[in-house]
Formats: sequence, C-alpha cells, structure tokens
Amino acid sequence: MPAIAKVHNTLVYKGSNFFKQRLVLSVLSGKPVRIVEIRSMADEPGLQEFEVSLIRLLDKLTNGTKVELNETGTAVYFQPGLLHGGQVDHECSTQRSLGYYLEVLLMLGLFCKEPICATLKGVTTNKIDPSVDHVKASMISTLKKFILEDEDLNLTIKKRGMQPLGGGEVVLRCPVRRQLRPVQLMDIGMIKRIRGIAFALRVSPAMSNRMVEKAKGVLLNYIPDVYINTDMSKGKASGKSPGFGIHLHTETTNGIFYSAESISNDVANGEEPSVPEDVGVDAANRLLQEVYLGGYTDSTSQSLAILCMALGPKDVSKMVSGPLSEYTVGFLQHLYEFFGVTFKLENYNSENDEDEESNKVMLTCLGIGYSNLSKRTL
Repeated sequence: MPAIAKVHNTLVYKGSNFFKQRLVLSVLSGKPVRIVEIRSMADEPGLQEFEVSLIRLLDKLTNGTKVELNETGTAVYFQPGLLHGGQVDHECSTQRSLGYYLEVLLMLGLFCKEPICATLKGVTTNKIDPSVDHVKASMISTLKKFILEDEDLNLTIKKRGMQPLGGGEVVLRCPVRRQLRPVQLMDIGMIKRIRGIAFALRVSPAMSNRMVEKAKGVLLNYIPDVYINTDMSKGKASGKSPGFGIHLHTETTNGIFYSAESISNDVANGEEPSVPEDVGVDAANRLLQEVYLGGYTDSTSQSLAILCMALGPKDVSKMVSGPLSEYTVGFLQHLYEFFGVTFKLENYNSENDEDEESNKVMLTCLGIGYSNLSKRTL
C-alpha cells in the first residue's frame, strides 16, 4: 500500500504490511516514517513481538534512532539514526525465523560505519521466512554480485533451533563498502549441481536419511549431480524444540543459486505430525519450481538484488528475474517513495527458454549513486 500522506519529510503509512521494508528504507534514506492503524481491528491490536524485536535490532545497529509508540501500540513514529554496525548481539523473537532479521542486516550492512559482526539467537527455520540456510546459499550469493571483494561476507550457523522455543544461533559478518557496482545480470547459465542439508533436531536421526532418500529420488530425474548432507546436531546445538527439515539449492554454470526448503509441522502448536518422506518430496518439488521460474535470483532474494541495483552508481543496471512476488512489487513501490527510483519492467525470453510462458522479467534502472559517507577512500 502506498504512503497515505507526506508531512514535511515524514512518510505516513497505514497498516502492518511491509513493516520491515519501510523501516529498512527509512534508515537508508534518513527519512522518518509514521505507521498508523497497525492491526487496529485485530483481537490483539498493535505491534507484535517480532516487530518490536526488529526495532530493537535497528536501534542497536544505528546511533540516534528515536521511536515513539502510542498507548495501544497501533501507531509508531520511527526517526532513523546513523548506521554504525560493529558488534551486535540480539535475541530475536521466536515468532519469526532468524532469516527475517538477517535480510535486514544484509540490506544495511555494507553502508555501516563499522563492519558488522552480528550474533543472532532464535529460530533458524520456520514456514514463513527464509531459513538461515537459505540466506547463506542464496541471499549472500546474490549480494556478492554487487561488491568486488567478498571474503569478509559470510554466515556461520552455530546452533539450530525450531519453533516454538528456538535455541538457534548464527553469526553474520558483513564488510563495509563505499559503493556498490553496476551489474548486467543477464546470462543465467545451466544448472550444474544440486546440494542440500537435512537436519533432525531432538528426534530420531533416521528422519534425516528418510528425507534425503525421497528428495534425491525426485531430483535425480533432473540432474545426476545431487548430494545432500545430514546434520546430526546433538545437545545444545540441536535447539530447544523437536523437529526436522531439509534445505536444497542449485548452482548454475554462472554461479546463480536457487534455494528451497521444507520443514516438519509444529506439533506443539496443534498441527498434525509430519512424515519425513513427504517433507523431502515437498522440498524437491519447491526447488524445481524455483528452477522453472528462473531469473538471476530465486523469489526470496529479488528485493535484495533490486535494492542493490537502485543504490548502485549512476549507471544502468539490468537483471533478469522470475515472476515478481507480491513482496517485491511492494518493495518497488517503496523504493520510489523513499528514493524516487523507478524501474523499467519488460517481458523477457531468451533463446534458451523452452517455455515461452515462464514469465521472466527484465528489470532496468539507473542507480542513484548511493555511497557510504563513513567509508573513506584511499
């Protein structure tokens, strides 16, 4: 939903949709936002726990951020401070995956004053957000396309944790850069291998093998180079709640990654117990769907790539994408409102596309030349 008003330099929005996008772009642009009528008609109105946790993370990442809430929590005023980064330790809400928060750090990290070393604790995988494995395989690979030196950009998974209690822990290291670089992301290449990891936390280790067997049964019909590891975490490294899941990703000859995953149901929340074989097949089918949709990123990493294109040098960047998700369409709208950036969208079909209805999109934009003022040039 577009901004309902602009008071001086403050953008005013209504509702809780795209809450994360608005705060991230507020920090990057320096423009305050006011969000009103947040779940005002719901049984539990106002900000939820995971949104308050996000605000606290942004406060740790910046200097001088001011936040004002009304008594019911249905309206928030957010005035961003200056990006600082450095050492960040944060206990995230278990309502959302750590991937929800890691995406924020990747969008902001390159423009901080100090390189980020963030330790996040909570749920590593859920059914709503990208998992930490997804961030590691897909999002970080996407971000590396826009920087020249990427040795210091990495994510380490120390512990895994399922809902409802979490118990996972990851460490993200993100360097600072003065500017991004323009890109021409056109040639996707061919799928050359499939990799993955299956994990079983506080349940029988046999669950992992059963998921792997069924997932490989599907994927080997597509390509012969399939290898899926198993993670037999024990003790504290296995989190606080039982569960199992599998993450899969492909890599193309041009270094493009598509990721997909599937996890067991949350029995503690009243859901039916999952069968490992079904979880494995579901993950494999999801991965093949991402391959079919195509593009230079999978559907989850679209907004990260689009942000990097918009903030790049004052030069033309182009990228081929699969069909744009609703989240990405909202992100394009917000980029225009915060930065005045517009994208040219065109249908795209390459000579190698066997299916003319794959709905690939060519995105073209002129970067705004956004630079990290804290990063000195030599």
